[in-house]
Amino acid sequence: MAHFADEMLSQARPDRVRNIPLPRRGNYFPSPVDWQDEVLYFIFVDRFSDGTEHERPLLDRQRIGGARGDGWNWAEWAESGANRWQGGNLRGVISKVDYLERLGVTTLWLSPVFKQRCHENSYHGYAIQDFLDIDPHFGERADLVQLVRAAHDRGMRVLLDVVFQHSGTNWLYPQATPGGIYEPVYTEGRYPFGAWRGDEGQPIDTIRTREDGIWPAELQSAERYTRAGAGNLAAGDINDPHAEHKRSDFYSLRDFDFDSPRVIEDLARCFKYWIALTDVDGFRLDTLKHVSLEQARAFCGTIKEFAANLGKHNFFLVGEVAGGDFTQDRYLDVLQAELNAALDIGETRLALGNVAKGLAHPNAYFDGFDPGLAIMGSHRHLGTRHVSICDDHDHVFGTKLRFSSDAASEHQVVAAVALQLFTLGIPCIYYGTEQAFAGPESRERRWLPEWGSADRYLREAMFGPLHPRLGGRAGLAPDGVDAALPGFGPFGTSGRHCFDEGHAVFRRIRAMLAARAALPVLRHGRQYVRPLSIVGASFATSGAGEILAWSRVLDDEEALCAINTHGERSRGADVLVDASMNEPESGFCVVVNTAQAANADYGGTHPVGSMVPTKTREGVRFLEIRDLPPSEVLVLTNRW
Repeated sequence: MAHFADEMLSQARPDRVRNIPLPRRGNYFPSPVDWQDEVLYFIFVDRFSDGTEHERPLLDRQRIGGARGDGWNWAEWAESGANRWQGGNLRGVISKVDYLERLGVTTLWLSPVFKQRCHENSYHGYAIQDFLDIDPHFGERADLVQLVRAAHDRGMRVLLDVVFQHSGTNWLYPQATPGGIYEPVYTEGRYPFGAWRGDEGQPIDTIRTREDGIWPAELQSAERYTRAGAGNLAAGDINDPHAEHKRSDFYSLRDFDFDSPRVIEDLARCFKYWIALTDVDGFRLDTLKHVSLEQARAFCGTIKEFAANLGKHNFFLVGEVAGGDFTQDRYLDVLQAELNAALDIGETRLALGNVAKGLAHPNAYFDGFDPGLAIMGSHRHLGTRHVSICDDHDHVFGTKLRFSSDAASEHQVVAAVALQLFTLGIPCIYYGTEQAFAGPESRERRWLPEWGSADRYLREAMFGPLHPRLGGRAGLAPDGVDAALPGFGPFGTSGRHCFDEGHAVFRRIRAMLAARAALPVLRHGRQYVRPLSIVGASFATSGAGEILAWSRVLDDEEALCAINTHGERSRGADVLVDASMNEPESGFCVVVNTAQAANADYGGTHPVGSMVPTKTREGVRFLEIRDLPPSEVLVLTNRW
């Protein structure tokens, strides 16, 4: 791996992907045996860290208003977040690897870092102009190599966000095209090709520099694009390889035509280059729903085979499959071993949030775990197929607000994270969740345009820039900041960072992550929702706003997880446990108490290390859980 990386980094990035002498059978970092052992952490690179937080003060959560200063203008803050780079970069992520290791996450998922059109402000990274280079806002190829090495040195892994279904707006339709040169009206046929775009977006006939058109050179052909215009991204049957949603330009971006010879091969080779160069451990596949099932299988299959030949036998491929749980499962069922998992960004994400807030019956979430898989006594298969999401960067289902934006308390998000960490699946924590990011105070939100419907409010800059970057190419200069606008910092501030390891939510989540890492039963055990009895009533499934309990069972070990889903009041109940593996008057040891993790002087019930005896009534075994505070979490085990 080192030889290939050194050779590639010693020269300019390649112009042609077919000419790259890709390696095989190298000394690459191995894949994990089971991705259920990992905890993902999504980093929106432009909004995470610029590596200079030490030059700015930590935000005082008790005096947020004071961080805004005189003449604060909400319209300017919102404008800054909507269409400007804030300045986060790869070296900033490197500077925070130790912070993330101390939190307890194990895999870093980076938003796309590949080169965008520099005259535009595509800070999100999903409009690629050069598939073989790093965007200069984020750094250089060597920075990504260094980041992956820094993670591997700590036993952590890195996933890249891969966009292979479309490119940025690197060419224009002809002037006379119905609907315009950027987003023409959809056609079932093909429009003529107009012109490539130059370094400032102007129409040009010939690509001459690396700022013109698209790279690598293999993608510089009009026949490589569907040229179908902008249609309905939900239209057509999911199984139809030529459905409207699979041919439409993705908003004003440009869809590749995978029926054109070698398009899949060339795009896959681009991303094989990044595997070989950086030693990265997996990909999140953007807009997977918008390629056909067979095309998805072909792309995923060749990536998997290449990685396996490098020694990465379980290279992780997780798909973004919009359209709900049914669509996710359809791609998983067809692709089988070629796709590890899908992101739970559909109905399941909404159900998780509502259950954690006590607004929905637990079945709204737990019914999503197909009970049919339990018939033969094993729940393991399901846990490998889904990446659990509470918040993400675009919320394709529901309002575009973080969980904490309308939570009952600052720490209520801990209940949602507990569902992610301790139920079947591979959990993914969104950056800022451990700091309870929520946007500005509720009384200030009336000033914010599109509150609840715009992606920007999911994307606060954790490092608290004082100002955003200037628009376009000017923002690449070392001093290219726009002093006329405030930085899009957390909680509606600028100039204050939020990397606070002493924050109560950080401490709670860290404690849960430590328990998950220490106890295989919490990662691999079978899963059972537990009935409970309130005030001596018969045992039954709990309702919304009560204690929610479930067990993970691995061989003879049972771990009981309990959440108080009420956001304002303490709750208690008798909770059923397995009678066959827990004798009368045996007991469970408390291994997580999030209320105690947040407060070293905790004086409440069930402290860590204490025993809860197993009791018997009506022929069943149960534990007495008492006075669990609002939105707090307990984990207990019968083997310690």
